[in-house]
Amino acid sequence: MSDTTKFLIIGGGLEGLAIAYSLADRGETDVLVLERDTLCSGMTGKSSGVVRCHYGTPSLAAMSWYGVDIFTRATEIFGDDMAFRQCGYVVGVGENNVKPLEANIAMMQSLGIATEFISHDEMAELWPGLHLDDFALFAYEPLGGRGEAYMAGMAFAATARKMGVKIRQSTPVVKLLQNESGVYGVTLKDGSELHADHVILATGPWAPALAAGVGVDLDVKAQRAQLVLIDQGVPTPEVPVLSDLAGLQYICREPNGELLVGNSDHQAPEYIDPDKYVNRADDAAIEKNIMKLGHRLPDMPDPRITSSYVGAYDVTPDYNPIIGPSPVDGLFLATGFSGHGFKISPAVGKLVADLLVDGETSLPNVNPADFRYSRFAEGDLLFSLNPYEGAGEMR
Repeated sequence: MSDTTKFLIIGGGLEGLAIAYSLADRGETDVLVLERDTLCSGMTGKSSGVVRCHYGTPSLAAMSWYGVDIFTRATEIFGDDMAFRQCGYVVGVGENNVKPLEANIAMMQSLGIATEFISHDEMAELWPGLHLDDFALFAYEPLGGRGEAYMAGMAFAATARKMGVKIRQSTPVVKLLQNESGVYGVTLKDGSELHADHVILATGPWAPALAAGVGVDLDVKAQRAQLVLIDQGVPTPEVPVLSDLAGLQYICREPNGELLVGNSDHQAPEYIDPDKYVNRADDAAIEKNIMKLGHRLPDMPDPRITSSYVGAYDVTPDYNPIIGPSPVDGLFLATGFSGHGFKISPAVGKLVADLLVDGETSLPNVNPADFRYSRFAEGDLLFSLNPYEGAGEMR
């Protein structure tokens, strides 16, 4: 005998939990989430938590804009603020990227997204002490900022549970069950089976191994992301997140006043085994971060590294997610979020729930076909309309 459920979600990270919440919000409470370890214990906890709408693809920008609204109203919706701080978000570019920035801002404004150009003087007021001479143009999102992916995931989980969703932790899935009709459930590590009408695979960089068992080839790799935390010597005041596309780095203020510094140069990606990697930045990455940050903030009084860590983006060939039915009936894919997952997670949940329940979505300005699995075989990849030189496809 085996248990049967309508919707079985594999993966208790941020995306899986957002999907569970959104299904329940649609009235679909026969939902079971399976997590091999504890909730949000995978790459969710490694997210830098940036909230921005600055993208070169309209669907992704629109999904982020939907997310801004949900994060802003999180306390009202979930009874939990998800640690969202609306400190703002700025993109700064050099002369080589002025035209792409202008085109992207025009596109985002056409979608109703709150974003605008600001002057060097305005940027100096937003973040005193920044070296600005090598920037040619800035764009500012006043409603952007920072959140905490772990806390967002747990808020989705708590609310989904209250609605009737079941969540099982320490429950590894070892394979998908398949017959002539398609995928109909999973086998657990203890040998038991769980059957379902719909199986949703939301396991990030771990998705390819399970999908391969039913003949679905997922080109999703774990791209190494090294983050460094730096104490300037005095706490940083409240400042916007900075996407520095002149220096190819991003800088975020942490709640304790330290700075989180990450890499925006994706021209030579490194890939890792998501189960076997060293959880600290290497010497070369630390040295590069120190040099870049020292250039951008030349007057830090007593800078020192406080810690570092490593996560992984689950990247696809076009650095955009796969969201939709797989080639095998009964299996739905939600993976390959490529560094965009936190900010779009509210929209991911709604998009998946809408597609599973209705076959279409009510998300404004979002085309589900953009994220279809078949785009890779068709050679119709989802690239930015206005890419930035040196920054790869992360924007």
